[in-house]
Amino acid sequence: MSTPASYVPDAPQAPRGRTLAVAVVVALVLAFAGFAAWRYAAAATNDDLDFGRERDRVLSAAQTHIGTLNSIDAADPDAGLTRWLDATTGPLHEDLRRSRAASADAVKRSGITARATVTEAAVTELDTRGGTAKALATLRVERRGGADGAATDRKRFEAGLKRTGDGWKIASLTAITVEGSRT
Repeated sequence: MSTPASYVPDAPQAPRGRTLAVAVVVALVLAFAGFAAWRYAAAATNDDLDFGRERDRVLSAAQTHIGTLNSIDAADPDAGLTRWLDATTGPLHEDLRRSRAASADAVKRSGITARATVTEAAVTELDTRGGTAKALATLRVERRGGADGAATDRKRFEAGLKRTGDGWKIASLTAITVEGSRT
């Protein structure tokens, strides 16, 4: 028996149940991808995320600047005092600027070099609209030179920070005494 030239055998058909299952899986994957994209876009513009990023900037600035304000090299106090001025703003900055020459002389006479390392820090207040913040920090300050020789102290500070055109700067710095510690 011959088959007509126009006859084309049917392609094998997948069972109807399998086709339906594949369609359901594809629909679920697309729905999940859409949901994930929507959540990602919402998180990227979320106020909480913006606040967290600003808090991280404050924390980084506080750690850097508090460490800077507790470090000085007796061999080059002018460079250290310049870093102090770069780390500060407001009345603290003006006080440091006014006393710069006397401070440089005192550091040279003492012969003390101090290197501070911030060991812990936290932002305790943040007003993003007002551009103010507070942070607490503990430091390890290694001193050498001077009459007492080498020593290591633990110190704690509360810093008031202000947002400036150059980023967050220290506006106030207060030592926190803890019973039984040297500050």
